[in-house]
Amino acid sequence: MAALGTDTLVRAAETPEKAHRIDIHHHLFPPSYSAAIVTLGQPPSPKWTPATSLAEMDKSGISLSVLSLSPPNVIFPDNAVARRLSREVNDYGARMVRDYPNRFGLFAVLPLQDVDASLKEIEYAFDTLKADGIGLMTSYGDKWLGDAAFAPVWEELNRRKAVVYTHPHSADCCAGLKTSVGPGTIEWATDTTRSIASLLFTGSAARYPDIRWIFSHGGGTMPFLLSRFQVDEKNRKDRDKVLPRGLMFELKKFYYDTAQANHPGALAALLKIVTPEQMLFGTDYPYRTGAEVIDGLAAQGFPAKDLRAIERENALRLLPGLRG
Repeated sequence: MAALGTDTLVRAAETPEKAHRIDIHHHLFPPSYSAAIVTLGQPPSPKWTPATSLAEMDKSGISLSVLSLSPPNVIFPDNAVARRLSREVNDYGARMVRDYPNRFGLFAVLPLQDVDASLKEIEYAFDTLKADGIGLMTSYGDKWLGDAAFAPVWEELNRRKAVVYTHPHSADCCAGLKTSVGPGTIEWATDTTRSIASLLFTGSAARYPDIRWIFSHGGGTMPFLLSRFQVDEKNRKDRDKVLPRGLMFELKKFYYDTAQANHPGALAALLKIVTPEQMLFGTDYPYRTGAEVIDGLAAQGFPAKDLRAIERENALRLLPGLRG
């Protein structure tokens, strides 16, 4: 198992007294992974160590963060590389959970393009590492999450009643765009939306009802495109098959985090679809900070009960293992 490095930080035996928030969207960058992606032609990871995560958490009153991998994730043409990096990342994350008691959880990564390897990694992640859930990208090459190729993975995760956290990525259609802003500014939020649509309109969301899905960034652009989804549902001849309980039933079942979706427009749109019970506190650290999310939620004027639910209680209800 990979070592955590030479952090001089004293391991936290206890959570800071006033910390109560649970960050469901918090990235890790194991050294072996960061080195590997550079050799594979990807941009370098941001500077990060377990110590920097804990310092940000303490500053923002975050008691526990659930770790997950950000893009490029393990989406590489060589399946052997994807399998190796998945195992290294998951072992590293599990070591962090053990080494810093009550401070971290883990969404394990899968080499999803390799279905057989993913099934083996699911078994290892849950049965050996005791991961809290699975962390996936919203697209893999030219496939979004509702694609039939992934059905064996969804069957197993449905059997386990697993939590699946998702994070956007650049699909093949939108890689290498020559624009004045990067894909993270526009295309990633749309990729989340397309993956939600893929799960809904292929019938995957209804077919695997025991998977608990989390979508980053308030569901991307989905709340703003809701009427288009509703028209699509109305016009579909197969709607009773793919959405037997209706579009809104499935959308209201999903969970949505607050990372980069904590401003008035995003919150207002999302709250037209779900109640605060389906919202989870997320920061997107180290790309964003807890202060941004805390200030955005405070400006929305949530009642104290709802704010506490978003910041902590919803995560514990969804992931009771985080109680320690």
